[in-house]
Amino acid sequence: MFQMLGVFAEFERGMIRERVNAGLARAKAKGTKLGRRPVGPSVEARIRELKAGGMGILKIGRTIGVGTSVVQRVVGR
Repeated sequence: MFQMLGVFAEFERGMIRERVNAGLARAKAKGTKLGRRPVGPSVEARIRELKAGGMGILKIGRTIGVGTSVVQRVVGR
């Protein structure tokens, strides 16, 4: 019984993967930009400036009004 459940679960997972890939391909064909929105150069410069001043990632994000992941991505470059 459990083997049958495993087979159906694998089948469903394969179907989900197919639908997701088809949707991504369709969006790409329409010219939709996928991924995160880019941060402007002025925001990047301000983040680097504040980081060089010794401010922490959380405080920089709050000051500029962006998420901490944006700050980490800019600082990590």
